Amino acid sequence: MVLNRRERSLEHACFHEVIKYLKRGDVLVFNDTKVIPARFLGQKPTGAKVEVLLVKPKDSAWEYWEAMVRPGKRFKSGDEVVIDDETSISVLDRLSGGMRLVRIKGEDTPYNIIEKKGKVPLPPYIRGNGRASKHYQTVYARVDGSVAAPTAGFHFTEELLDKLRSCGIELAYVTLHVGPGTFRPVKVDDVRKHEMHCEDYHISSDTAERINKAKKEGRRIIAVGTTVVRCLESSSDEEGFVLFGKGNTDLFIFPGYKFKVVDGMVTNFHLPKSTLLMLVSAFAGYDFVMEAYKVAIERRYRFYSFGDAMLII
Repeated sequence: MVLNRRERSLEHACFHEVIKYLKRGDVLVFNDTKVIPARFLGQKPTGAKVEVLLVKPKDSAWEYWEAMVRPGKRFKSGDEVVIDDETSISVLDRLSGGMRLVRIKGEDTPYNIIEKKGKVPLPPYIRGNGRASKHYQTVYARVDGSVAAPTAGFHFTEELLDKLRSCGIELAYVTLHVGPGTFRPVKVDDVRKHEMHCEDYHISSDTAERINKAKKEGRRIIAVGTTVVRCLESSSDEEGFVLFGKGNTDLFIFPGYKFKVVDGMVTNFHLPKSTLLMLVSAFAGYDFVMEAYKVAIERRYRFYSFGDAMLII
């Protein structure tokens, strides 16, 4: 579905036709984060089954992690999760937001343990599907660190990326490691009181220079996914120029937000009460987005991670 904000018009197309809605000189910005097999299933010494989801590394060796544990209420500092005869995860401390500080222990390096023994943390509505685990990654993913994929990028193939380049579309990449908080529904009446999970990002000097050059020349910056929107908007100054380097963001974008960098967006169809839908509504206008979603439901557009796409220009 293609939404034109200025004309408040709506069109239907196949995603490979996205090129006809883009202009030579547009900069498409992608999130090149890579989903890691961060989910571990184990048991306590008592035999009780438990799950550990690694969320954010606390050291460069990936030995210590901020993590979610289930069932969380039964865990206290010092508890041990046995993964197998060689591997365990120790719960060291309780952190804010229901998180825990954990340590990976085993005969191999923590990185290798994660790669060999962890599972891809697929969304709960995808059950027992090995094929889905294989495809829960963008074709341009290269920087390990996410527990969820930037799913707007699923629509791009290598062939389409090559075609975009040949048509004079610039491709740029940022890295924002997606955490589980991105998909946490808003449960408070006052959205300003909703707390976003803080996520780490990195923007190279080359990417920042290319985006800023395009902004100066009046060319469009089109974000592929809400994670790219949050990354760019978090890293920019008041004039909309992007600053390079590492940082972290808990930016929550909802209607009323004034966008500084992004001129267009590729995104999926999101669920009610999600921060993702609020961001899209802030960008395209709440009423317009609700009209579009009504049409999407009538025409049986697909929602969720492997669903259909929306281009907002």
